[in-house]
Amino acid sequence: MASLLLFMAAAVSAAAAARRDYPSDDALTSCPGYTASNVVKTASGLTADLTLAGEACNVYGTDLKDLTLEVSYDTKTRLHVKIQDAGNSVYQIPESVFARPDAQGSEEAQSALKFDYKESPFSFTVSRSDSGEVLFDTSAASLVFESQYLRLRTKLPENPSLYGLGEHSDPFMLNTTDYIRTFWSQDAYSVPEGANLYGNHPVYYEHRESGTHGVFFLNSNGMDVMINNTAESGQYLEYNTLGGVFDFYFVAGPSPVEVAKQYAEIVGTPAMMPYWGFGFHNCRYGYQDVFDVAEAVYNYSHAGIPLETMWTDIDYMYRRRVFSLDPDRFPLHKMRELVNYLHAHNQHYIVMVDPAVAYQDFPAAFQRGVDDNIFLLRANGSVWKGVVWPGVTAFPDWFSANISKYWNNEFSIFFSQEDGVDIDALWIDMNEPSNFPCFAPCDDPDAAAVGYPPDPPPVRSPPRPLPGFPCDFQPEGTDCAKTEVKSLEIRDSMPRAYFDNLVISTRQTEGQQKGLPGRDLYSPKYAIHNKAAYEDSWNAAEGGLSNKTVNTNVIHQNGLAMYDTHNLYGSMMSLASHEAMLQRRPTVRPMIITRSTFAGAGTKVGHWLGDNESTWHHYRLVIRSMMAFASIYQIPMVGADTCGFGGNTTEQLCSRWAALGAFSPFFRVHNDLDSIPQELYRWNSTAVVARKFIDIRYRLLDYIYTALHAQSVEGTPIVNPMFYLYPKDKNTFALDLQYFLGPALLVAPVTEENSTSVDVYLPDDVFYDFYTHEQVVGEGKAITVENQEWTDLPLYLRGGVIVPLRAEGANTTTELRTKPFEILVPVGKDGKASGKLYLDDGVSIEQPATSDISFEYADGVLKIDGTFGYKTDELKITKVTVLGVAGIGGREKREAKNAVTVEVNKPLTEAFTVEVGNA
Repeated sequence: MASLLLFMAAAVSAAAAARRDYPSDDALTSCPGYTASNVVKTASGLTADLTLAGEACNVYGTDLKDLTLEVSYDTKTRLHVKIQDAGNSVYQIPESVFARPDAQGSEEAQSALKFDYKESPFSFTVSRSDSGEVLFDTSAASLVFESQYLRLRTKLPENPSLYGLGEHSDPFMLNTTDYIRTFWSQDAYSVPEGANLYGNHPVYYEHRESGTHGVFFLNSNGMDVMINNTAESGQYLEYNTLGGVFDFYFVAGPSPVEVAKQYAEIVGTPAMMPYWGFGFHNCRYGYQDVFDVAEAVYNYSHAGIPLETMWTDIDYMYRRRVFSLDPDRFPLHKMRELVNYLHAHNQHYIVMVDPAVAYQDFPAAFQRGVDDNIFLLRANGSVWKGVVWPGVTAFPDWFSANISKYWNNEFSIFFSQEDGVDIDALWIDMNEPSNFPCFAPCDDPDAAAVGYPPDPPPVRSPPRPLPGFPCDFQPEGTDCAKTEVKSLEIRDSMPRAYFDNLVISTRQTEGQQKGLPGRDLYSPKYAIHNKAAYEDSWNAAEGGLSNKTVNTNVIHQNGLAMYDTHNLYGSMMSLASHEAMLQRRPTVRPMIITRSTFAGAGTKVGHWLGDNESTWHHYRLVIRSMMAFASIYQIPMVGADTCGFGGNTTEQLCSRWAALGAFSPFFRVHNDLDSIPQELYRWNSTAVVARKFIDIRYRLLDYIYTALHAQSVEGTPIVNPMFYLYPKDKNTFALDLQYFLGPALLVAPVTEENSTSVDVYLPDDVFYDFYTHEQVVGEGKAITVENQEWTDLPLYLRGGVIVPLRAEGANTTTELRTKPFEILVPVGKDGKASGKLYLDDGVSIEQPATSDISFEYADGVLKIDGTFGYKTDELKITKVTVLGVAGIGGREKREAKNAVTVEVNKPLTEAFTVEVGNA
C-alpha cells in the first residue's frame, strides 16, 4: 500500500523527466579503458590483470587503476565473466544473501559459448561455439570502472527482441530506442510505466531466430540500463551502475524454456508452495474490525463462492504497529476464534507484517529490538528513525548479528499456535524499504509523522447475527455466553533517544568486499533515473536516492552501506521471515508473499504485483508482469490484486478481472480502504464469474500444481509467453495479452471495455476449445472470438499436451483432494500426446511418498506409467476423453468436435493402459 502523497510525487517526477537525460558522451569519451596482461588460460577458463590504459577520466568517481578478470566455463551452457578490483575492497553481494552457483568444471571445448577478448583497449565477446554468432560485444564503448560508477556497453543486432530487466510495468518485449530501465527499489503506488518499481532483476533474455540466450548481471547497486539505437553508436545496451563489480553470467539456451531453466541454475529453483496456496484468496485494506472480516468469510460461503484463505491488512494492528492487535476492534480472543473457525472449515488465514517497528513502548517489540541491537543506526549511535504507517519507526538491520533470534522470537510470540494469532502463511509489505512520508534526508521524523497513524474507525458491537460463528460474533442480547476479557491497558509513550547497548559498526574494511572507503554515500555524482526523487537529477547532489526510503549513508552492523544493499532489503526480509515461519511449523512449506524482491527471491517467496489501480489499462498490465516474474525471474507464485487496488472498480471490470485472475498462479482479490468494497459476491456477474472460474481453476489445480513442481525442480516455467512454446513464430515475439498457463492451457481474455470479442492469435498448430472440445486449427494468424459476455473467457487446449483434471470442483482444496481424476487427451498434429501429473500430500517439506506419473498417447492407446508412491482411497481415474481422434495426421482439416470418452474407474496406484481406439 502507499499514500496518495506518494502517488502525486511520483507523477510530478515522471512529468519532469519526460525527456530522458543521458550521461554526456563528451565526459566519458576521455575514459581510456583498460589493457589486459598476464593472461593465464586453462581448459575451463582464464584469468588476467586489467590496468588503466591511460590518464584517469574520473567522471563520476575515481578510476580504479588495477582490476582482475576471471572467466569460467561453469557448465556446458553457462559462462561466468567477472571483473573486479584487484584489492578486493569494492562491494560485492554477500554469499549469505545470494549464494553463487557451483561451477561444474566444464571445459571450453565442450561449451556452447565461447569467450574471446581484445587486449587493448580491453573488450570481450561472448559467442555461440557452433555458429560463431556473437551474443555480447563490449567493444561498443570503453570500459569504465570508478569508485562510484561503472559502465559497460554491448552491441546488439537491429530490432532485438529483449525481455526482462524488471521489475517494471513496461511492455513484455522491451522498447529498444531511448529506453532506460532503472534498478532501485521504491514504494511505487500505481505501478507506473517507465519507472523503477518494488524489485530488481537485472537479467535479460534476447530471442533471435537462431536461438535464445540470457545475460544476468549480478549487481545490487543502483543502476540504469540504457537501450538505444543511434546513428553514431548503432543498437546497444549499456549498464551504468553506482558501484559493485562487473559480474556476468551468460546462458546459451538455445530455446527460451532452456534459458529459463539455465537461469534457475544460477538464482535457484523456486520454492514449492502448499497445495492450498493455489486456492482463492480474499483481502481488503479497510476492514473495520474482526466482525467485518468474519462477515466476508460468511458472505462468500452464503454466495456459494469457494474461499480458501482470508487475509487481513494492517487494520488488525494497534495504531498500525507490527506485532500488535487492536484490542477494541481485533481483540485476541476474537482473532483466535476467527482462525479456529477457518481451520475447522479447512480454510486458512494470513496477515500482513511490515519491516518497520513502531518507535513506541507498546508493543514491546521495539524494546526487544533495542535489547538485541538489531535496528539500523545513525552515525551518532541513535536508532535511525523513519516514518511509515504507525508514525515514527525503526528499521531492522537484516545484517545484524541477532536478527534471526529477534525475528524468530517476535513470530513465536505474536503468531503462537497456543496463545497468539495462528496464521497459516505470511504477507510482507513496505520492504523496499518504504519511508514514504519522510522526505530525504528525513532529519525530523517527528514532524513528518504528524497525521500517522490515521484515526481508526469507530468501535462497534456486532451489528447483526453471523450464523455459525461463535457467540462473540453475535449481537448484544443474543442468548449465548460471550467471552469475558479484561480490558488491555496500553501505555502510549515514546522511548528515549539513546540506548547504551547500541554499537556503531566499522564503516568499511579494506580487502573484504565491504565497499571502498571515502565514497559519498548520500550524493553520488551519477544520477540514476529513480522516480522516488522529485526530479531525476536530484538522485545525485540532492540525495534523491534516499527519498522516501532509508538514507543510503546508513551503515549496517557488518560494515556494509545501505548505498550498496538497498536493493537487497526486501529479499533479506524474505529470508528472515522464511526462517521465522519455519521455526513456527518446521515440517510444512512456508508460503510468503512479498512486495520487494531481488534475483533469487523465488527460492523462498512468491510476489504480488503491488498497488495497481482498478482500470482497464492495469487489468491488461497484469499479464505482462505476471509473465515476466513466472517465466523470466523464476518467481512463479505471482499474481495481481484482482479487480485492482486503488480507485473504484466496476462490475464489468471486476467480472473480467476475476475470470483472468483465476488463471494466474496466485489468485487474490484485494483493494484499498478508500475504494468501494469489491468482494466477488458484491455483484451478480462477479459472483457468477467466481463460481464458474474457481470451479475450472480447482478442476485444473493438480495440473497447475504439477507445473509448479516442474519449475521448483528444474525451472520449467509455470506460465509461458507465446514465443516460449512457438519460438520460430515471429508473430508471437511481442504478444503480451495472451499466454499459456502450464504447457497446455491458452488463456486469451477480452481486454477492452464494453467489448464482447477478442482477437486470439493461434500459431500453426492444433488447438481445442476448452469448453466445447471442438478442434480449432491454428494457421499462424488471429481469429476473432465473439459473443464473449462478462462471464466468459476464451480458453484453448494445445494439441499434444495431456491435461489431468479433477472430475469436479469443491468448496475447499481439502475437499478437492478427495475428488477423482479424469484425463483429457488433446491429440497433436502427429496424432500423439503426452503429459504429467505430480501428487504429494500438498504441505510437507519432506514428503513421505509422492507420485510422478506420465501419460503417453499414440495409436489409440493411453499409457500411464511412472512412480506411484502417493496413495489415498479416493485416488483414481474415472474416465479418459480423447480429443481430435478424427481429422488428424494429414487428413482433411475439421473444425468439429471429435472426441471419444472411455470410462476407466481405475486407481492411480500402478501403471496401466487404456484402449481408446480411433472412433
